[in-house]
Amino acid sequence: MKIECIVTCVNYSDFLAESLPQNRVLFDRMIVVTAPEDKETRRMCEFWHVETVLTDAFESRWNKFCKGKGINAGLKKLEKTDWVLHLDADIVLPPLTRRLLEKMDLDPSFVYGIDRHIVPNYKSWRKFLEKPPLQQENRTFVHADRFRIGTRVAPEHFDGYLPIGFFQLWNPKASGVTEYPDQHLDAGRGDMLFAAKWPRNKRAFIPEIIGYHIESEVCGVMGANWDGRKTPPFTCEDYESDGKAAA
Repeated sequence: MKIECIVTCVNYSDFLAESLPQNRVLFDRMIVVTAPEDKETRRMCEFWHVETVLTDAFESRWNKFCKGKGINAGLKKLEKTDWVLHLDADIVLPPLTRRLLEKMDLDPSFVYGIDRHIVPNYKSWRKFLEKPPLQQENRTFVHADRFRIGTRVAPEHFDGYLPIGFFQLWNPKASGVTEYPDQHLDAGRGDMLFAAKWPRNKRAFIPEIIGYHIESEVCGVMGANWDGRKTPPFTCEDYESDGKAAA
């Protein structure tokens, strides 16, 4: 099983600093698509030796976030001969992700999604990492009570469950789906239109894996960053930028 992973990241380097070192080891190839002006994302990728694709397709310099166009710029760089995972920059996958996927004998004609824990802020994430409770235990149990589980999307007009954009796993060669919808000027809805390319009986949910969606605040607004970064930095207010305790 070969898995290529694509992540889009514009002004999200603070989240990428948490997700990149943990996720990059799970894939045969990983690329991060970003805007030319996002120097912090480029530096983060360089440090972790992850391939970067620079593109103005996001139109971020014009206060837009055309996520679908950015994804397509990245897809053009991939081989797309086996599995491709589209993953958000603020998603941290559990360490057993690759091993679990390889055991599942996935159907290449399907698109797959997972659930995500909602990590409400930096402090909660640091506390979790200090002594992380097991998500998979004794090769038997999957614990889904560490944080609240994020909302699933199941629109009736799309016949039900849609794996949304934070984790979409598919096989472009087998399914014939090689591009992302790019007509939207923000990050909203394009991922649903993408998942809807598969009929409902080929949209599958993977219960064995739960991602961690790290957030900088409990904003209570879905899609707060769909048209560009609006939320605060993912840092602890008790620490200065150099990592020393604030006075």
